[in-house]
Amino acid sequence: MENLSHILLLLGVTVAVVLTFQRLHIPTSLGYLLVGVILGPHTIGPIVNVPEFKAMAEFGVVFLLFTIGLNFSLPQLHALRHQVFGLGSGQVAFTTIVVGVVSWLAGLPGAAAFVIGAVFAQSSTTIIGSQLAEQKEEDSPHGRLGLAMSVFQDVTAVPFLVVIPVLGMAVSAELLAVELGLAMVKALLAFALVFYFGRWLLRPLFHLVTRRRSAEIFTLAVLLVALLAAWTTFSLGLSLAFGAFLAGMMLGETEFRHQVESSIRPFRDVLLGLFFIGIGMLFDPATIPHIWHWALLGALLLLMSKILLVAAMVKKSGIDTLAAWRTALLLAVGGEFGFALLAIALDAKVIDLDVGQIALTAVLFSMIAGAFLIRFNHAIATRLVKVRHDADQSIASRVSDAPKPQVVIGGYGRVGHTIAVLLKASSVPFVAFDTNPQRVAQGRADGHSVLYGDISDAELLAAVHVERSSLVVITVDDHAYALRTVTVLRSSCPHVPVIARARDLESSSQLIDAGATHAYPEAIEASLRLGATALRMLSIPTDDIDIMLQDVRDWDYKPVLEKEPAQEKNP
Repeated sequence: MENLSHILLLLGVTVAVVLTFQRLHIPTSLGYLLVGVILGPHTIGPIVNVPEFKAMAEFGVVFLLFTIGLNFSLPQLHALRHQVFGLGSGQVAFTTIVVGVVSWLAGLPGAAAFVIGAVFAQSSTTIIGSQLAEQKEEDSPHGRLGLAMSVFQDVTAVPFLVVIPVLGMAVSAELLAVELGLAMVKALLAFALVFYFGRWLLRPLFHLVTRRRSAEIFTLAVLLVALLAAWTTFSLGLSLAFGAFLAGMMLGETEFRHQVESSIRPFRDVLLGLFFIGIGMLFDPATIPHIWHWALLGALLLLMSKILLVAAMVKKSGIDTLAAWRTALLLAVGGEFGFALLAIALDAKVIDLDVGQIALTAVLFSMIAGAFLIRFNHAIATRLVKVRHDADQSIASRVSDAPKPQVVIGGYGRVGHTIAVLLKASSVPFVAFDTNPQRVAQGRADGHSVLYGDISDAELLAAVHVERSSLVVITVDDHAYALRTVTVLRSSCPHVPVIARARDLESSSQLIDAGATHAYPEAIEASLRLGATALRMLSIPTDDIDIMLQDVRDWDYKPVLEKEPAQEKNP
């Protein structure tokens, strides 16, 4: 209870600042940074001091890497292997060299210059991932490439974690090579453990969990998997986030991917906010008058070196110029792993406190500027490549980022299966969701895209970007469930048409009132089909039958409704 007042103060200031930033359309990550500055030890006013704060905040990055892993399964990474591994390692290496040489020419010792280069080479997967998700760009070509490259930076940070402490000691090159080799062996061992155990255990585990149809148990299972993988890599001397990313990749290959993302998202968003608040608390405004010019130059060096290097490398790989500049603008932002490298370098006495504070402030400046570069990446890139907003170019740029049309089916029972067969026969892409694991398994055995998930869950709908769909078809037999789904859909994406299955006319009317475009009552529709067959057998023209049936539907089935018998009046 002694920390309750600190927690309430933290929550109150956070809600006020983030709400203000959202109304002003400013990236919320900057709002969390401001909260950290306000409540940190370096400013006048109240100071929040909760012992478990830093440990909890670190799990924000863990869960972010876990959700990013869900979107980068092994087959996807294999398809991007030439771009991600080549471009990712090249970006880190060249940025480290360029920034390191500039720092060395500016008068820093060689070891300190190397550390500054390594720190500036990192990009914030946290800011990039959260900002792209907020802007609905994570599935765009530049978004996927930028995220993949930033995630690969987390792997390249492993050698830096080994090299930097060794730089503070007088050791031979042989010892340095041994330490580096040991670190890479640990990384490969962690990957093998998570890969093989995940491949054989995760799918059966979640099949067992989903049979209980309990959202509580499902969420607990997701937390268990993410944290167990993080603990595995941490036990091997690697980062927690690296293990979470590997676990996400394994689950990304299963039919539970979207429901997993929906379950973990609330934990991720709250803990990520705490992480950014923790970074803001490191910022000391009192040092700005003495170091602001050096920090500003450092931020410019960080931003410009990465923008120019990444744009050149991505363009040389064969990607179009506009996408190359947009990818470069995403990766320009400084990274939170840079703070970890700085802390290690300070502990090892590789750099002094003054240089460390300048580097810290420069990275913070780059995070602030980088958030805006990500937000306006399309407009800035368009100006950089001198694209005029004429009709043809505008359409081309929109089409390049637009997803393929798709249909979302809610429920894979008898009706859902029938619709899936018709859509597949017509070559219309679709995805179906069901909460019955047996139906999901059957659908996947049929060769259809059927995933486990609750179609009435707003978080799930956001994870699959239902707002980009061409149509949503609700085929569940539970009227209350269907009504709740239509309500959620109308709230989140009112422009997407919704067709629903209804038991009777009353259910159909309620679904239409809730926002469904069409709702077909099964009993009456079956009667109409039976009547239409009878008319065809009596040689009534097909066009006349179709017009008759459409008239009945247009009049809300009133022409075929049974009328209540008139009650006889008492004499």
